[in-house]
This record gives sequence, structure tokens and C-alpha cells, in this order.
Amino acid sequence: MEQLGQQHKVVDRLRPTALQTQSSVEQQRPKSLSTRVFAAWLAALTLLVLVLSLAAGSEVRLIGLLIFLPAIAASLGTVRQTQVASVWALAAVTASLARSPGYHLDDGITLALTLVFAGLAVYGSRWRIARDTELLRLRSTAAVVQQHILHPLPELTSQVRVDGIFEPVQEDKLFGGDIYDVAATRYGTRVLIGDVQGKGLSAVGVAFAVLGGFREAAHREPTPAGLVDALEMSVVRHNAYARQSGEPERFVTALVVCVDPVDQGTAQAVNCGHLPPFLVRDSCAPVQVELGDIGVPLGLASLVSEGRVADGFSFPPESTLLLYTDGLSEARDGDGLFYPLAERLAALVEESKAAGSTPSETEETQEKAGEGAQRGGGRGEAAGRSEGSAVGLAQALREDVRAFTHPHQQDDLAILTLERLSVPAVQSAGDDGE
Repeated sequence: MEQLGQQHKVVDRLRPTALQTQSSVEQQRPKSLSTRVFAAWLAALTLLVLVLSLAAGSEVRLIGLLIFLPAIAASLGTVRQTQVASVWALAAVTASLARSPGYHLDDGITLALTLVFAGLAVYGSRWRIARDTELLRLRSTAAVVQQHILHPLPELTSQVRVDGIFEPVQEDKLFGGDIYDVAATRYGTRVLIGDVQGKGLSAVGVAFAVLGGFREAAHREPTPAGLVDALEMSVVRHNAYARQSGEPERFVTALVVCVDPVDQGTAQAVNCGHLPPFLVRDSCAPVQVELGDIGVPLGLASLVSEGRVADGFSFPPESTLLLYTDGLSEARDGDGLFYPLAERLAALVEESKAAGSTPSETEETQEKAGEGAQRGGGRGEAAGRSEGSAVGLAQALREDVRAFTHPHQQDDLAILTLERLSVPAVQSAGDDGE
């Protein structure tokens, strides 16, 4: 059990601490025009109306166009800016009417409409600000919750350094259907990546069920197949509750990777209808890992008679395993062509090799790993990176697929990179036991 505790200390030390708190959420405000920009367009529109009025010789008729100033301020500015624009428009109309000889019914109507629209603009501005503030509060709270559900990356265990990115397809839907998690256990490092069928709150419920099942079973089940069986039961139980409440049942494609000790240079994976990973090494081009048995997605095991089995594959030190969801492999450009993942991955790796790891990146990684090992109580040396390692591979793929699908992203996107360490980041007295 000592090894498990040491591994978790290393993981926790590398998690970002700049998570949003509830107080920071409350301090956020909706976007609005700056005072300088507001003053500039207010003066510019007023000058434009005055110039057109003088040029047309009909100041009284055209000055009424200033009634649109409060409406513009209500849609883009703050309540105070809307009040200023309303007073400005009312004063300008009043001054223009006072300069005109005599009194006409049109003058009274113009002044009355300016006053009415100014009041409506102020009311509309208050309503918009209140609505935007509430939406921002809800989105920010959702972001805080999500950061605690999907652990921030990178994470370092005794065997791998896990990095990656997660992006929902829509900015206002912070809870996407893609999930991932990392667990440092006495059986080795275990990594989950998955994609929930469908969207909406019911899909989020299934995602919670799978993540909760993984975090508990990863430390309990000694075999990868047993771990996946536990995840299967989590989805089955959730679907049973969904049927009772009238919600649709869901399935989850998932890939569970279990990294063996460093000296073995291997890993095991159970594929539940998910996309196979890529292995990136300095000595050769990226290759897709061939997993012999591809099982059915989680939640559908009752449809087949065969059980899921784990497939072993080579995962040597200083190599990187790329895990991803179909938001990457099935991304399309404007002509409907799929993103050529294998081709683009090879090109990005070659570019990374040509550029090489900068000294600052290598030193920073070594320093972080060393601090984690020291604080975790380990007595082994920190594991560094080789010069040809795929630094920032997930971020590079994200930018590349963004350019390919510009301007629209079609699906949730999750990319994980598992960089195998050359030596254990933690070597404690409990390495040989639990």
C-alpha cells in the first residue's frame, strides 16, 4: 500500500492549482463595451446624424434618428452606458426642437417616442445584464465542477506522464460526451478514455457512472478484464435506473490501458468498441497498435457470448502512446473529407524531431519530476525525456485538426498522450508489495 500512496502524492503535486473557486465565479461579469469605445461610437453616431441633418436641411426630422442610440447601448453596453445614451439622445432631440420655430405635432411625437424608447432601452439593458450574469455564473460553476470530475492534466505516475486536451463541441456545453481518467494503483498505471453515445444530461449521467466505477475498480480489480467487467456493470446499473425514469439507455465506447512495470516495457489494453491507439517512437514512424480482440461497447455485453479479454503490446521506455476519440479521427473538412490522422500524426512527429526538445522544456520536465519524487518520499532519481520525445503532441494535433475543420468543430474532442518513463519516477520500499 505504500507504493500506492507514494504514486498518488506524485500525481497530486503535478495537478494545476489554478482551479476556479466559487468566489472567482461570482466576480466575473458579462462582456460589455469599454468606456472609451462607448464614448467614441456615441460621438461618431451623433456627428453623423448632425452632418446628414445639416446637409439635408431637415434637422428636426433626422435628429429623431438619435433614438437608436439607447437601443444600441442596451444591446452592447452596461446599464449606466444605456442611461447615458438615453439622456444624450433626449437632450439632443429637445435642443433641436427648441431651435425650430413654432410648434408642430410631429415635434411632440418625436419627443414622446424618444422618451419611451429611452425608458425601454434602460429596462432591456437591465434584463440583458441580469440574464448574461446568470448564464455566466452557471457556465463558470459548470467549469469548476468539470475540472473536479475530469482531472486536470498533466499527471505523473511512477510509470508514465499523461498529458492531453479535452474540448466539448459547443462552448456552452462544458460537459461533453468524452471522458478520461488516470489511476496510479498497485497493479500499475491504468488509463481510461471513452465516448458516451449521444448528448445531453442523460449522457452526462452515464459518464459519471463510468468514471466513478473506474476510480473504484481500478484499485480493486487485479486484471484489466476484471476492471472492464466492473465498468460494464456500472453502465448496466445506470441504464436500469434510466429505464425506470423514462430516460434513454446509453452505451459507451471505451479503451482501458494498463501499463506494466517499467522493466517489462509492455502494456495491456481492453478495447470496448473504441479506436485503437497509436504508438509513437523516436526510431520509427507512428504505428497503430493492433489489438486482436475488439469487444462491444460498455453496456452491450449481454448481446454477445464472448467475454472481453486484454491484449498485450510493446510499450517501451521513451515512447508515447496516443489515445483519442472520434472527434479527432472522424473530423471532416468543408468538402466532407475525413481528417487523415495517421498521415498528419507522422508529419507532426517528424516536425517535432526536426525541431527537437528545447533545453527549457527538458529542464522544466526534469525539475517537476524531481520535485514530485522528492515530495512523494521516493528515493529514486527523476525520469527525464529524450530529445526526440513528442512534447506537446496533443496540443499540436488539436491545432492541426482545428485548421483542417475550420471554422467548425463537429464533435467533442479528447486526446491523451502517455509518455513512458525510462526509469520509475518513484522507487519506494513498498514497490514489491501492495
